[in-house]
Amino acid sequence: MELTPRALFSLARTTVETAVSVPGRVLDLLGAAESVVRRADALVARTERVLDETEDLVGRAKAVTAVAEGVTADAGRTARVAQGLVDDYAPLARQAQPLARRFVEELSPHEVDAAVELVDQLPVLTKHVLEDVLPILTTLDKVGPEIHQLLEVTKDMRQAIQGIPGFAFLRRRGEDREDD
Repeated sequence: MELTPRALFSLARTTVETAVSVPGRVLDLLGAAESVVRRADALVARTERVLDETEDLVGRAKAVTAVAEGVTADAGRTARVAQGLVDDYAPLARQAQPLARRFVEELSPHEVDAAVELVDQLPVLTKHVLEDVLPILTTLDKVGPEIHQLLEVTKDMRQAIQGIPGFAFLRRRGEDREDD
């Protein structure tokens, strides 16, 4: 194919027009690329802020998780201890339940007040029992035989008095005076 001058001119003109338009299009592309770069920079900056916030959030989450793990461990230990206590005391509680119900049902406010008053007096009562009553009780083993001897002597005296002539008369006379 042969090119005519007119076709060559037309080709040259199209080539020049294309060449002239290329810098404008390149500039448009550069502007668009610059816009993309700016948006990418903004996106990177935003991403960095989000990452910083995420790292802070992850750090706080780790702290909360550590605390939660401690609480969970404590709760687990407490639950095991509580379960052990329930296992140990459940039979006793079942056995005592009817007695406790009866005790509560029959307990009056007056009796509760009396019990509280008694508990308030326990220190004084304990002191008197320890200082006054217990020493007396420890001497009862010595007094017991003496009381038996005294009873024997009294019995002997009664028998001796009853053996006195006229004692029955004197006794009846005393009884008559008591009746008057």
